[in-house]
Amino acid sequence: MAKLVIQTQVYENYGSEFRPHWKAKGGEDYVVPNFTRFNDVQAFVDGIEGARVDNSYYQKYLIDWFVAEDDYLTEFERQQLEFDGKITYPAQELVVVA
Repeated sequence: MAKLVIQTQVYENYGSEFRPHWKAKGGEDYVVPNFTRFNDVQAFVDGIEGARVDNSYYQKYLIDWFVAEDDYLTEFERQQLEFDGKITYPAQELVVVA
């Protein structure tokens, strides 16, 4: 089996709607476990709701995606294992409804 890994970048506006001052504020990792739609991955990713947000004060952009083995851990998950010995905050799983 495989999982789809989706990475996002978040920006926050510290200015106003008319004089924005955007700052990068990290991002989020999402995973789709048991992924099997290999023939239309880009179309699948383009259809994901919630991975993108764009308003006057908060923006979230999809910056990368890739298909990985089921045992793949995100960088944040690997760091948790290394420093804490366990994963307390796993990547958010997206549920696919057929």
